Amino acid sequence: MKARLEEAILGTIGARQEMVRRCRERSPYGGQENVRWRKNVTHWRQNADRVDKTKAELAQESVVDGNLATEAALIALDTLEIIVKTVVMSELKESVLGGVLRVLLHSMAGNQSALFLQHCFSTQRALVYKFPEMLFEEDTELCADLCLRLLRHCSSSVSSVRSHASASLYLLMRQNFEIGNNFARVKMQVTMSLSSLVGTSTKFNEEHLRRSLKTILTYAEDDLELRDSPFPEQVQDLAFNLHMILTDTVKMKEHQQDPEMLIDLMYRIAKGYQNSPDLRLTWLQNMAGKHSERGNHAEAAHCLVHSAALVAEYLNMLEDCRYLPIGCVSFQSISSNVLEESAVSDDILSPEEEGICSGKYFSESGLVGLLEQAAASFNMAAMYEAINGVYKILCPIHEANRDFKKLASVHGKLQDAFNKVYNQSSGWERMFGTYFRVGFYGCRFGDLDEQEFVYKEPSITKLAEISHRLEEFYSERFGDEVVVIIKDSNPVDKNKLDPNKAYLQITYVEPFFDTYELKERITYFDKNYNLRTFMYCTPFTLDGRAHGDLHEQYKRKAILTTSHAFPYIKTRINVIHKEEIILMPMEVAIEDMQKKTQELAFATHQDPADSKMLQMVLQGCVGTTVNQGPLEVAQVFLSEIPEDPKLFRHHNKLRLCFKDFTKRCEDALRKNKSLIGPDQKEYHRELERNYTKLREALFPLINRKIPQLYRPLPLPTTLTQRNSLSRSSFRRVEC
Repeated sequence: MKARLEEAILGTIGARQEMVRRCRERSPYGGQENVRWRKNVTHWRQNADRVDKTKAELAQESVVDGNLATEAALIALDTLEIIVKTVVMSELKESVLGGVLRVLLHSMAGNQSALFLQHCFSTQRALVYKFPEMLFEEDTELCADLCLRLLRHCSSSVSSVRSHASASLYLLMRQNFEIGNNFARVKMQVTMSLSSLVGTSTKFNEEHLRRSLKTILTYAEDDLELRDSPFPEQVQDLAFNLHMILTDTVKMKEHQQDPEMLIDLMYRIAKGYQNSPDLRLTWLQNMAGKHSERGNHAEAAHCLVHSAALVAEYLNMLEDCRYLPIGCVSFQSISSNVLEESAVSDDILSPEEEGICSGKYFSESGLVGLLEQAAASFNMAAMYEAINGVYKILCPIHEANRDFKKLASVHGKLQDAFNKVYNQSSGWERMFGTYFRVGFYGCRFGDLDEQEFVYKEPSITKLAEISHRLEEFYSERFGDEVVVIIKDSNPVDKNKLDPNKAYLQITYVEPFFDTYELKERITYFDKNYNLRTFMYCTPFTLDGRAHGDLHEQYKRKAILTTSHAFPYIKTRINVIHKEEIILMPMEVAIEDMQKKTQELAFATHQDPADSKMLQMVLQGCVGTTVNQGPLEVAQVFLSEIPEDPKLFRHHNKLRLCFKDFTKRCEDALRKNKSLIGPDQKEYHRELERNYTKLREALFPLINRKIPQLYRPLPLPTTLTQRNSLSRSSFRRVEC
């Protein structure tokens, strides 16, 4: 083995010859070739050898491996320095030096030894000192990557690495200040890098970074050359901003197991940077990453849409291009929420200031990238209609650039999306989400006390599932005996609650639309997108019971309005308005009959026809076992004309509902007759007989009119001649 190893090192035998030689050797197992990819006949002795070694030998091997890795990295570093010395007078200096810095950044990103990192930081400092224009005048991405690498090493657990990283970061700031009398670019890139680190990295140590920031402040205070300049004060401002971000990091770690609270905190941080576009963009992307990890692709898509709207808003300030969106207004068709990205405040920073909007996304290519990511996330969320809105903004950019390859790709994706919409026209194949109202009661919840939210949960989530999830989470946090789930949906009287306990009230809610809205919300997607109003119903009786007889059954309808429309950049949204409507027993009956009529109409006109669903709905309306349902409602409320004149209109409306109901039953029976086979004819005849009995029983009830509603209008006692030229002729005549 030693001889073979020497041959391999000296190069007298190559890997190919070695493989061929091994292939020709015969194994003792039936003459099979002992090739290395046949694991059933190849003997792997590596593990067996390691078992026999002592701990000291294994430790020695680790030291040797570490030294070898360090030596290899140092050789690469020496090579880079030779390259720099060689090309310093060359015309191709800029491109080569950029490549050298990229290799340095790549090496900093790996798990290197402390010895190598010290030398690497020294090389990096020398490179930046000799060629500052490479970072501060040309490539912004190199500056951003360098700040990110240095910050990561500023939080290292090894003190020598922290010291060198702090020195490199301080000299970077100093160099930027000396060029332009401020270090706006480095300041912005450092703040963005830290925001990105705390939003994505799980191994980030804020305590070590605080020590590094203290070291940088000490450098600034002891720098005699710049003591009388604004530089020390600017460093202090940066350190303060970074400390604030680190404080948010501590809060984020506290809520790491509470996804809704974590996203809420990230949302608040992003909102705090409303006037700093680079930082807001960073946090929006952090939120998009968190949503993608949890499979919330619709929310991730909206984070990216907000990011693109923010970029478009500032690009519109920088340059006037006809083919670019004019700002976040162009994104309104995708979401009504994007208007919050408008740059209309007095303290909005100008994109022309040094360091502002300097990231790679604040460009045409950056905007295109964000839109493409948003379209991909909408596709994963099965929101194919929203993809069209994204590509409407993207296509003019590709057309202006004559990029026909990308245009072909975009139209191909649009064709796929529209085909999916067409093939799933009923919408039931796509489940966009389930909504629940969650109320928090008790001082243990802190800021959440007496707050109400609407939660968006994954499709087909049962009430029991979200109740169990929230109860389990808060029980771990407060204790098993502390958390109480309020089982009903009645209004909560806080005076009757135990102040030492935490109460949760969870209710299933449905999207609610006014009549005028339903004219525009036609498709299944329309009824599940841009939702702000939700409703839940609570049955009750005047004597305190939840359910009673038909004539004493009341219903409380609660209509909730949220601060933003779903889907949004977070999965729970505050309830900002609540309206309650009390329905009297007759109104409850009207709603029930309207619901049955709608179910019949849907089952009858469903395309393609579903005979099983149609028969199930018909059975529920005219079947013998449930015949007392509609009939009993009619007998209770229509058998007598109400004494209270206020109920006349309700009585008449219910009577008309029954007329419509019987008509829909007749249509459904006719449709069912055309769908059934010979084996179901007897069943259909039974349904027809039941319908005939129901119609005969309802006939005298639904044809009884209230005389007071059909009285002729009294004629006016004095007739006024109409004068078309006089305004008074249009006034109402008093009777």
